[in-house]
Amino acid sequence: ENYALQYADGVQTYITESVSLSEVCDLFKGIQSSDAGVCCDSLKQLVSVSTDITFAQEFISRDGHSLLVRIVEEAQETHLILTHALTAFMELMDHGIVSWENLSTIFIKKVTSFVNEKAGDASVQQVSLDILESMVLSSRSLFQQIRDEIILERLLSHLQVSNQQLQTKAMALLMALLQTAGEADRINMAFACVLQNIIHSSGVVGDEMAHHLYVLQTVRLNHVEARMRTPLDSFSQEQREALHSLRQAVFEMEGEGSLSNERRRSLCAKEFKKLGFSNNSNPGQDLSRTPPGLLALDTMTYFASRYPDAYSRFVLENSSREDKHECPFARSSIQLTLILCEILRIGEPPSETGSSYHPIFFAQDRLVEELFCICIQLLNKTWKEMRATQEDFDKVMQVVREQITRTLSSKPTSLELFKNKVNALNYSEILKLRQTERLHQEETLAPPVLELKERLKPELLELIKQQRLNRLCHGTMFRKISTRRRQDKLWYCRLSPNHKVLHYGDVEEETDMPPIEALQEKSECGNSGHAPPLFLPCSGSQQHTGGLSSALQEMLDLAFSITYDVEEYSLNFIASSRTDFCLWTDGLNVLLGKEMSSESMRSELEILLSMEIKLRLLDLENVPIPDIAPPIPKPPSNFNFCYDFSQAEQ
Repeated sequence: ENYALQYADGVQTYITESVSLSEVCDLFKGIQSSDAGVCCDSLKQLVSVSTDITFAQEFISRDGHSLLVRIVEEAQETHLILTHALTAFMELMDHGIVSWENLSTIFIKKVTSFVNEKAGDASVQQVSLDILESMVLSSRSLFQQIRDEIILERLLSHLQVSNQQLQTKAMALLMALLQTAGEADRINMAFACVLQNIIHSSGVVGDEMAHHLYVLQTVRLNHVEARMRTPLDSFSQEQREALHSLRQAVFEMEGEGSLSNERRRSLCAKEFKKLGFSNNSNPGQDLSRTPPGLLALDTMTYFASRYPDAYSRFVLENSSREDKHECPFARSSIQLTLILCEILRIGEPPSETGSSYHPIFFAQDRLVEELFCICIQLLNKTWKEMRATQEDFDKVMQVVREQITRTLSSKPTSLELFKNKVNALNYSEILKLRQTERLHQEETLAPPVLELKERLKPELLELIKQQRLNRLCHGTMFRKISTRRRQDKLWYCRLSPNHKVLHYGDVEEETDMPPIEALQEKSECGNSGHAPPLFLPCSGSQQHTGGLSSALQEMLDLAFSITYDVEEYSLNFIASSRTDFCLWTDGLNVLLGKEMSSESMRSELEILLSMEIKLRLLDLENVPIPDIAPPIPKPPSNFNFCYDFSQAEQ
C-alpha cells in the first residue's frame, strides 16, 4: 500500500513538472514573439502562473526573469505589456529565488523613472511603486540608490490622486523610505501632504492606508523619544537656563542682581516652590525621572514661551490659593507629559498590524507640545471643578487621562476641534459616562434586561403600595401648630384596617401607638363609597401652615392636606420628616386611585428592580446577553417520530 502511494505521488509530480515545463516553453516563445498581441497574452498568463513555486523555479532557471528585465529596460512596449511584465516580475521575485541586489542599475533607474513621470500610466506606476518598496526594505544599498533617484515631490504627488490603490502604494514606499532614513525634513513634507490629501479627503481610508498612517505617526512621535529618556543634567548650562526661564517668565526680576547669593538662593527656592516643584532648592531633581525626562522641561518651556499669558495666569492663580488647594504646575506638567507619552505610545516601535492613528497629529509641527498646552489648561480647569486638594492629585490625573483618551478616540482632525471637545468633557460629564458604562457592563441597559424591568415594575409597584398602606394603618404622630405660632399638642393619625376611614386624635408625647378606639375623631377616605376627598400636597398656602411666617418656610415642604369639598372641611398635616411626608402622600394617592409620585417611591423602586434583576441574572454571570433574541427554529416537516423507551432500556 505504501509503495502504491509513493508511486502515485511520483506520477503526480512527473505530470506537474511536465505541465510546468511545457508551459514554460510556450510562454518563453510567446513573450519573445514579435506580435504584440501574442506577447501581451503570454505576459498576462505569466502573471497568473508565476504564483506557483514549481513554475517559478523552472522559469527562473531558464533565465526568464532576465527576459522580463530586458523588456522593462528597453521600455519600447505599450503600457499594458509593461504592466504585465512588471507584475510578473514582482510575482517571481516574491518567491525569494533571486536576490534583489542582483538587479542592474539600468533596471532600477527605469522603474524609478516610471514613478517620477508626471503623466505616467497609473497601472505601471502602481506596480513600480510596489517593486521599489520591496527593494528599499531588502537592502540598504538599494535604499540609498532609490533615495537618490526618486523625486520626493513626485512621490508625494501620488498621494494627491483620487486612485486609492495608487495612493496606498505611494504611501507604502514613502513609509519604507522614512523608516529606513529617519530624516525629519522628509517626514514633515510627508505630514503636510498626508493631512491635505488623505486625512481631509471625503473618501474612506482603507486598512492598508490606515496602517501606513499609523506607521508615519509612530515614526514622527518617536523623534522625541531621546528627550523622553534623558534625565536633566544639573551640570548643563543650557538646561539650567531653561529651568530658570520658567521662574523668570512669571515672577518679577527687579533688583535681583543686587541681592546677596544667600538671599538670591532663598528667593529662587521660594519661587520654585510656587511653581510647584517638589524639591524647590534643587528643582532639577524633579526632572531626573525617565520618562518623561527632558521632554517635560521642553513642554513646560514651550508653554511658557508660546502662551505666556495662560502660563502666568496658571501659576499666579494657584500660588494665591491655600497650600492644600493649589494645583502645582511643575508636578502636574511632569505627570501630564508622562500621561501623554503613555497615551501616544512614544518610544514603542511600530507594529506590523497596527492601524490606529490620530488625524490631529498630521496638523502641527510641534504636536506633543501643542497638545500639552491644551491639556495643562484642561488640568487646571478639572482641578477646580473637582475642588481638589493635594491629596486628590492622583484622582485628578486619572480624570484628565480619561478626558484626553476619550477625546482622541473621537479622532478630531485639528487642535481647535480637540480643544473644544476636551473642554466640553468636564468632570460631571465624565461621572455620567462612567455611570452609563458601569450599567452597560452590568448589562442593566441591554434591551432584554430593560424589557424584563418593565415586566417586573407592576409587581414591585404593588409591593410598594402595600407597604405604604401598611404604614398608614400603623399610623404616625404629627405636630399641631396653633395660630399663636407655637407647638401646642401632638396628634396621631392612622388608617383603619379596611382602608376606609382615617382615625385621629390628640395624644401625649410619650404615646407609642394608640389603638383605634382611643382616637375619637375620624374621616372617610376615597374608597368609602362617598364623594372622594381632594388631596393637596405642598400647596404652601396659609391653610397648611396656620399663618406661619417666612422664618418657618421649610415646613411648607412637609405640609399636605385632605380637603372635603362637600363638608367644606380639611385635615391638615405637617410631617416630622421627609420620609413620613413621602410615605403618607404616596399612601393617600393609593387610596384615591392615583399614581405614587414621591422621590422615595422612585428610589425604592429602582433598588427593588436592581436587586430583582441581579437575582434573576445570577446564573448568566459572564454570559453576554444579545440585544436581539435568537430566531426560533422552524418546526419539523412532520411530527411522526417517537422514542421507544423499552428498547433503550434493553
